[in-house]
Amino acid sequence: MSDGVPFFDERHPVAMARAPGRLDVMGGIADYSGSLVLQLPTRAEAAASVQWDTTDPPAVTVSTTDTRAADGASEVRVALATLLASYEDVRAWFARDPHARWAAYVAGAVTVVHHECGVAFDRGVRLHIASAVPAGKGVSSSAAIEVAAMRALVDLLGLSLAGRDLALLCQKVENLVVGAPCGAMDQMTAACGVRGSLLALVCQPAELRPPVALPADVAFVGIDSGIRHAVTGVDYGSVRVGAFMGYRIVADLAGLPVHAGDRTVRVDDPLWHGYLANVTPDEWTSRFRDRVPERMSGAAFLARYGGTTDPVTTVDPDLEYAVRQPTAHPIREHRRAQRFGALLAGTTTDDDMMSELGGLMYASHASYSACGLGSAGTDRLVELVREAGPAAGLFGAKITGGGSGGTVVVLARPSSRPAIERIAERYGRETGRAARLID
Repeated sequence: MSDGVPFFDERHPVAMARAPGRLDVMGGIADYSGSLVLQLPTRAEAAASVQWDTTDPPAVTVSTTDTRAADGASEVRVALATLLASYEDVRAWFARDPHARWAAYVAGAVTVVHHECGVAFDRGVRLHIASAVPAGKGVSSSAAIEVAAMRALVDLLGLSLAGRDLALLCQKVENLVVGAPCGAMDQMTAACGVRGSLLALVCQPAELRPPVALPADVAFVGIDSGIRHAVTGVDYGSVRVGAFMGYRIVADLAGLPVHAGDRTVRVDDPLWHGYLANVTPDEWTSRFRDRVPERMSGAAFLARYGGTTDPVTTVDPDLEYAVRQPTAHPIREHRRAQRFGALLAGTTTDDDMMSELGGLMYASHASYSACGLGSAGTDRLVELVREAGPAAGLFGAKITGGGSGGTVVVLARPSSRPAIERIAERYGRETGRAARLID
């Protein structure tokens, strides 16, 4: 409601949909390199309501009750013709106005459905978002509102889309309209996740595996570090670029044929099918690790290799990138995630098994930090969990999602929630940041 005027017209039907956030248990920042990822849907959800708008001139109006997520702007109106333009033009329109930028995650559904599904919109849309998924905490608030909005719009249009297909459309919203270089795992979890189970997804590009049901005596709880995270940030994007630079170098070292394109290169790759995650740790250590530079300037890389295979990012010739560790991370993380899923699917959940699971999480967290995506707050939370340890029913912890702040996910016994609350309280006293629990 704006100025006392209802947002929706009571004479016309409204389509509604919901989608959850997620805790990234294993696989984060390796999804775009083809890793297995294991993701837990959160109880917190986003809700979207959509209605046709027949007023002239036709426009898409987006509103939200979460003014923090919207940077203070609760309603954004965009001419329909603007949203039906090219991806580049739509992305540029949202980038010009900081107060309207948040609406790209929602209104971008119209752009993507138009281009990818061939829908010719002849009237406007009114779309309202209400989300309980905390923004900027690394629990995929953006994917939750994207999937809720897309699901409601598709229902309004009378289209029938499988969850996987809907999730991939939402990834296009984030990549091509918002301009964030994320992989598919967040949208896939929001669209296809099952509560009480880990979504298992091999990101090549998005192949669902049977969900991993959580045993009754295993729990995952998130602790918000109070440090805001964003996948649109420089650190996340630079790590992704570094990983694709590493793949291009590995392909060259392996003698794979490369074909130049307009913005990217194409590699004929019968060995790893274009995914770093398929390089084995033994291959990496014995053949490539010492021949992939720790760091490399964008200019030197472009002069020698021409570009990467990533259609979402570009190599900036004026920047220097970490290459070796962003390349190593998905190779190791894929195997960590595979072992993690196999352990959880087994018949025992004794302390030895829990400790092995926790060790995999600690190793994943250390790899994030080595990539440059750690933060003092998340590192401290992981330290506090490690200090409390199995005696308190706490076995492991790692940063979630894109890193550089956000949330730490903790592996625990369900009865150990009071111990997690005490860690959050201690962290709050030490840092002055409120550390809320997320599950």
